[in-house]
Amino acid sequence: MRSPVHSIQLFLTQIKKHWERLVGHPDAFKLESRVFHSISISLIIVGIFYIPYNYFAKLYIASLSSMVICIVFGIQFYYSRFRGRMHSSTVFGLTGVIVFSITYFFTSGIYGSTDLIWPAYLLLVLTISPYRQHLIWLSIFLLVFSIIHVIDYAYPHLVKHPFNTGKGMFIDRVTAFPIPVLAVFVIVRFFRRSYERERNIAEQKTQTVETHYRQILQQKNELEQTNAEKNKLMSIISHDFRSPLVNIQNYLELLNETELDDLQRRDLEKSLLTATNQTMSMLSNLLYWSKTQLEGTSVNLQPVNLQKTLQGTLEMEQIQAKGKNILFYPDIDSRATVIADADMLQLVVRNLISNAIKFTPVGGTIRVDTKISAADCTITISDTGQGIPLQKQAALFSFSARPSYGTNHEKGVGLGLLLCKEFMERQNGKIGFESTAASGSSFYIVIPLAG
Repeated sequence: MRSPVHSIQLFLTQIKKHWERLVGHPDAFKLESRVFHSISISLIIVGIFYIPYNYFAKLYIASLSSMVICIVFGIQFYYSRFRGRMHSSTVFGLTGVIVFSITYFFTSGIYGSTDLIWPAYLLLVLTISPYRQHLIWLSIFLLVFSIIHVIDYAYPHLVKHPFNTGKGMFIDRVTAFPIPVLAVFVIVRFFRRSYERERNIAEQKTQTVETHYRQILQQKNELEQTNAEKNKLMSIISHDFRSPLVNIQNYLELLNETELDDLQRRDLEKSLLTATNQTMSMLSNLLYWSKTQLEGTSVNLQPVNLQKTLQGTLEMEQIQAKGKNILFYPDIDSRATVIADADMLQLVVRNLISNAIKFTPVGGTIRVDTKISAADCTITISDTGQGIPLQKQAALFSFSARPSYGTNHEKGVGLGLLLCKEFMERQNGKIGFESTAASGSSFYIVIPLAG
C-alpha cells in the first residue's frame, strides 16, 4: 500500500517527466526555444482557465483575447517543438502588444490589471528574441504603453469599467497576478538551471583537464625516472661486463707469452670460471629485463610439479655452492603442484639461490624449504651469509638498489631481485625477505597451489 506522500512524489515525478518531454531536451533545442515552449504551455494553460472565467464574468473581449493567445501560441509551439521550425519572436511580441492594448480599454484601463502584465510580457519577449532586437522591442513596448495611457487620460470615455469598486477590482487583480509571476518563475528557473548545467559541464571539463595534466605530469616523471634508471644501468653494464672480458684477454695473453705450471693454470682457470659464471648470470638477467621492457612478457600459467620443475635449477646451483665450499640442502615437497610459469619460476629461484651463494662465506650453509598451506606454497631460501644492512632493505626490490659485492667480490647489475618481484607478481604470487646484518637472510616466494 503506497503512502500518500509516496503517491504525491510519484505524481510530481510523472508531471516533471511529461513537462520536460514537451519542453524538449537541451541537446535538441536551444535555451531560447525551450523557454518559448515553457512560456507557450504556461500561457495556454492559463488561457484555458481565463477563457471561461472572463466569459462568465461578462468580459467578452478579455475572453476572446485569451482565446487568441491560446491559438497563436498553440500553433507556434506545435511548429517549434514538433516540426523543428524556429518560433517567431515577432509574432510573440506583436500578439502581446495588440491583445493587451485592446484588453486595456475593456478592463478598466489604468485601474485594471493589464499594467501588471506588460513588464512580465516584455521580459518574455526579450528572453526569446535575438539580442539585436531587444532595443527595438523595448522601444515598441514603451511607445505603445505610453500611447494607450495618453489616450486613456485624454479620452477616458473610451475605457470600459466592467468591475465594480471593491470586490470586482480585487478579483481582477488577484486573478491577473499569476500571469507575471508565472512568467518570471519560468524565465528565472530556466536560466538558473541552464547556468547550473553549464557550470557543472565547466567543472567536469576542468576536472578532466586537471586529471589529464596530473597524468601527463606523472608520465613525465616516470619517463625521467626510467631514463635515469637506464642510464644508471648502462653505466653499470659498461663497467661490470668489461672486467671479465679483460680477465679473459689477460689470461690468453699470459698463455701466449708465459709458461705456466699446473697449479698456476688451475688457479687462473678457476678465477676465470667464476668471473665467466657471474657474467653469464648478469647477461641472463639483462636479457630477460630487456625483453620485458621492449616486448612485454607473456605468462604461461599452468599446473606444474614443483620438484620436477626446479630439479635442474637446484642441481646447477648445487654445483655453484660446492665450488665455494658451501653446504647446500634443498628440500622440495614432491607433492606440491602449483600454478606457475615454469621458466619464470626457475629464473626467480635461480636468482635467489645465486644471491645466497654470493653473500654466504666459504663453509656457510644454504637451505631451500617448502611449506604448503591451504591455498599457497611457500618456498624459502635461507643462508648464513652476511645479511642485508637495514638502510638497503627498503629499496631492495627497486631499480634504485645499488649492486653489492659478494664475499668473493662477486657483483651483479642490480636486476635480479627486481626481475624476481616482477615475475612473481605476474604469476599471482609474491616475494619477501627477512634479514639481519651479519646473521644471514631468508627470502621467500609464495605461489598459488593448483586445484
